Amino acid sequence: MAKRLYVGNLNYGTTDSTLRELFAAYGTVTDVTVIEGKGFAFVEYDSDESAQEAINNLNETEVDGRDLRVDVAKERPQRGGGGGGGGRGGGGYNDRW
Repeated sequence: MAKRLYVGNLNYGTTDSTLRELFAAYGTVTDVTVIEGKGFAFVEYDSDESAQEAINNLNETEVDGRDLRVDVAKERPQRGGGGGGGGRGGGGYNDRW
């Protein structure tokens, strides 16, 4: 099962390829997504063991002048369906007839 990591405190100039190369030292990286202009990224491994090894070795490591924060990514909460709305507003002339 793949394990997704959160990588925070990134320098805005850090690229996908920089992270892929850095994290590949600890296992097979299956995906890297840098969230541009936000200072964080997600790195996905093909195994839990590789992900844990990366956390152990890369958390608080300096990259591009910033100390990385590396941890297991939290599951995104399920978003509810569309908002309510609908229904008829009260008080209109047609509501009386």
